[in-house]
Amino acid sequence: MKIIVITGASSGFGALTARALAKAGHTVYAGMRDTTGRNARQVEEAKKFAKDNKVDLRTMELDVASQASVDAAIHKIVGENKRLNVVIHNAGHMVFGPAEAFTPEQLAELYDINVLSTQRVNRAALPQLRKQRSGLLVWVSSSSSAGGTPPYLAPYFAAKAGMDALAVIYTRELTRWGIETSIIVPGAFTGGTNHFAHAGSPADKECVAEYEAGPYKGFADDVMKGFASIVPPEADVSAVARRSLRWWILPSERGRSECTWIRRRTARKWRTWC
Repeated sequence: MKIIVITGASSGFGALTARALAKAGHTVYAGMRDTTGRNARQVEEAKKFAKDNKVDLRTMELDVASQASVDAAIHKIVGENKRLNVVIHNAGHMVFGPAEAFTPEQLAELYDINVLSTQRVNRAALPQLRKQRSGLLVWVSSSSSAGGTPPYLAPYFAAKAGMDALAVIYTRELTRWGIETSIIVPGAFTGGTNHFAHAGSPADKECVAEYEAGPYKGFADDVMKGFASIVPPEADVSAVARRSLRWWILPSERGRSECTWIRRRTARKWRTWC
């Protein structure tokens, strides 16, 4: 039985992973922000799931944008269990729209959520994992980090590329401490999560309007149609949760080759209409 903490576990991959791992017999801390406000319903749903399934699923306040919140959450977990085995970096946010229309401040905010948040969690959790000489970091990356990226998602893809690069280097710097790494690279699941539904939009609406009035009129809809054409209707978002502790995708192993093949196939499909 492992002690696991997951960031961004109020919905989507995070919530599904928390439930899957709890059902597998682990103690899971589902981290999320604003547990008494916007996510109060998600807290109650998690409690009900834990009771109905007789599993150890615990929600906790964990705002990855705040070092104080992260420190308090990790301190609480270690205090209650005297150990921490697995950290899952799942928190993230997506935006959609022409890259030019996003302000530098929006890109900085996206980088904070998708990249700096992992550093806050690592600085809080890694001292305990190094002390134990054991542990596992799971990074929920994106298939976009390998290329084949569609338009109108540039700020998000740039941030995910940064997180993926950080994850790869951390792998090499932690292995001698006995800390292992798993990098999960989900594809474009357009359903089953709130990723697309809650995607942010550009602040410069005038710039967006110029794109819509010019040669890129209707292009946003074309991009979404492109996604729909490459995502099979039977795509199961819960597969990401089930593989969080079973799939190890390492640069030198077969997983990398398979990911590269999928990336090239996807890129070819995008080029047919983009």
